[in-house]
Amino acid sequence: MLPMATTPDDPTAAIAAVIGLRRLADRMEREAVERAVDEGWTWQQIAQAMGVTRQAAHKRHAARLRERGRQTEDDQ
Repeated sequence: MLPMATTPDDPTAAIAAVIGLRRLADRMEREAVERAVDEGWTWQQIAQAMGVTRQAAHKRHAARLRERGRQTEDDQ
């Protein structure tokens, strides 16, 4: 069995690791939502996959997607 990952002993390194993980997770979320929109998913489907409300998913991603030229269900 592999040992569990632990945070570094140095608080500065631990905080830096957390920030790096958040940035990675945010980027992965943005890319996954873009892919879902490109495949025709509704905001309800995206929200359900994210475990949030439709409104929360829309608020977090819709403006950025429109800026990038992605057409969402709201634009159709």
